[in-house]
Amino acid sequence: MDPVAYNRAAWDREVENSNEWTQPVGSEVIARARAGDWSVVLIGYQVVPRGWFPAGLVGAEVLCLASGGGQQGPVLTAAGAAVTVLDNSPRQLDRDREVAAREGLAVRTVLGDMRDLSVFPDASFDVVFNPVSNVFCPDLAPVWRESFRVLRPGGILMVGFLNPDIFIFDVAALDERGELIVRHRLPFSSLDLPDAERQRAYGTGPIEYSHSLAGQIGGQLAAGFTLTHLDEAPHHADATARYLPGYFATRAIKP
Repeated sequence: MDPVAYNRAAWDREVENSNEWTQPVGSEVIARARAGDWSVVLIGYQVVPRGWFPAGLVGAEVLCLASGGGQQGPVLTAAGAAVTVLDNSPRQLDRDREVAAREGLAVRTVLGDMRDLSVFPDASFDVVFNPVSNVFCPDLAPVWRESFRVLRPGGILMVGFLNPDIFIFDVAALDERGELIVRHRLPFSSLDLPDAERQRAYGTGPIEYSHSLAGQIGGQLAAGFTLTHLDEAPHHADATARYLPGYFATRAIKP
C-alpha cells in the first residue's frame, strides 16, 4: 500500500464527511485577525502562545505544513503573514482556496508530501507551522531535514503531535466505550491491524503511525534545531484526557 496515496484519498473523504479539521473559518474570524485579534492551534483546541511567533508577523514568510482545511493558513494570512499551505489532500487545499477567494486573501497552496519540500528553495521561510499531522506520516526524519533546509537562519519550527502512548490502547474500546484497554506494543501503525479490524476501528480514515518522542523531539535536534519550548494538552476527543496528555507541542529554532 502506498500510504501517501491512501491518506490523500482518505483525507479527501474526511472533507466529504465534515471532519472538524476540514471546516473553514468564518468571515468573523478573518475580520478579527485583520484587526489584530487572531489565534491558531497546534494541539487540540489549545491556542498557541503569541510569543511563539515572530514579534513582527506582518510580512513573515510562513509555511503551513500539512495544514490544509481553511483554518490556520487563512488566519495567519489575515494577520499579515505571507502564507503557503502545503497539504497532501486536494480537498483540504480547496478549503484554503475557498476562504481566500471569499475574503480576498493571497494564500498560496501546494499539493505535496510533508517529507518532500523540494518545490521550495533553501531558506525560503521564517516559520514552519505544523499542527498535528505527522501521525499520518510513515517516517519523520525527512520532515525535520526538509523543514530545517527551507527555514532561514533564526527561523521557527512549531509542531504539534500525538503522545505515542495513546496507541497502546484498543481503539474500538476507547472510542466506543471510553475504556482504556492496553493492547498494542509501540511503535504501532493502523496497518498492523487485520483488514476487518482496521475497517471497524478506523473506517475509511487515514493510516496512522505512532512516533516515539525520540523520533519527534530527538529527530528535530538531530536535524540541527534548538528546542526553545515544550507544551502539552489533553486529547480533545477521547477518554485518555482524564489520565494523560494526548498531545505535545514544540517550538524550535534554526540557529
